[in-house]
Amino acid sequence: MPLPLQDREILRGLARELADIAALPVQKERAGLWTALNSLQPTRPLIYINEIPWDELNVNDELTTRCQDAWARGLEWGMRAQLYQWRHFPGDMVVNPWFWSPMHIHQTGFGLEIDAAWVATEGVAVASREYHGHIKDFSDADRITTPVVTHDKAASDAELERRTELLGDIMPVKQRGIAGQWFSPWDLLIQVWGVEQAMMDLVLKPDLVNHVMTRLVDAYMGMLKQWEDQNLLSPNIYDDRVGSGGYGFTSELPAKGFDPAHVRTIDLWGCATAQIFVSVSPKMHWEFALKHEMRWLEKWGLTYYGCCEPLDIKMGILRRIPNLRKVSMSPWVKPERGAAELKTDYVYSHKPNPAILAEDVWRPDQARRELIDVLDRIKGCRVEVILKDVSTVRRQPQRLWEWAKIAAEVVQQYAP
Repeated sequence: MPLPLQDREILRGLARELADIAALPVQKERAGLWTALNSLQPTRPLIYINEIPWDELNVNDELTTRCQDAWARGLEWGMRAQLYQWRHFPGDMVVNPWFWSPMHIHQTGFGLEIDAAWVATEGVAVASREYHGHIKDFSDADRITTPVVTHDKAASDAELERRTELLGDIMPVKQRGIAGQWFSPWDLLIQVWGVEQAMMDLVLKPDLVNHVMTRLVDAYMGMLKQWEDQNLLSPNIYDDRVGSGGYGFTSELPAKGFDPAHVRTIDLWGCATAQIFVSVSPKMHWEFALKHEMRWLEKWGLTYYGCCEPLDIKMGILRRIPNLRKVSMSPWVKPERGAAELKTDYVYSHKPNPAILAEDVWRPDQARRELIDVLDRIKGCRVEVILKDVSTVRRQPQRLWEWAKIAAEVVQQYAP
């Protein structure tokens, strides 16, 4: 069905705004800074903001969708969110001079059912979950299956044609498939094992844990092979988030021998994390996570490791990753130790504590002090500042706007 005329006008108007922004010289400047940082060249710390409470941010109807058609509303929301971030908390955001058209790719899952009770708080979009585990013995691992991947090429081509007809005269529209993948087997395992039981079984049933991890990573690797065999991969070296960090702009990818008609894993960034292993020793982290994750990590051109787990004490095992480039440094690391371990060998992916945005009273001076304190202690490292996991701003979006402004001022003090 053709789009209502009003929907077309709304989408094209938003697209023209984005095209004007994409044409600004600052886009190439920032892309160049990210490229330099990701090549471990000295830059000022770069800022990336993600994982925010969009349901609390709508001001003056800037995020209110107006299209009638459901497909158009989805497109509209993405554009409005991008424009909103550019206006209010851009950090070192980059807007590329094209639109993406996603490929319609499906997979059947890993065969593991999640039994969880939601624990919600009235008026808060973020909810907790209590997982009821059902991994008890070796036979339970038999339920793990390799996902069957299918690509609806007709739907993908129709999507590209529709977006091109609508927006192609404003900016080019490019089709893309799977541009990297969040890889965290333990994020899935704790949901089917139960957090407490899984942590206990690292000690009580180590053979079972290793068996289940082997089976699950086998399934992931089977899925990855299907992506390559069906030519479903796309480069993630543009405005693509890498792991739990910032952009993937780099001059080191794609790899030698790149064929745009058949993208390989070595042409892309990869990542992995075992963020539930916050209190697990380096030895156990290797045995029950990284040893298995290495099979995945070795497939990619460059990699990012980590999320919430404190990795300042685990670089001894992380250095075994041959293509490691960025390491997450969560709010629970000791910055001096992280800096001493990473030096200029890796990007220090600093995660400020988002709790400052959730307090009863907003304290911008404290936010500034906290950021300066860490950046002083890691001076000389290759740094990205990644504000994420912001569950609430207490329905005061200006807190986020002001944090971004403060951060933009602070990082200028650390320019090389």
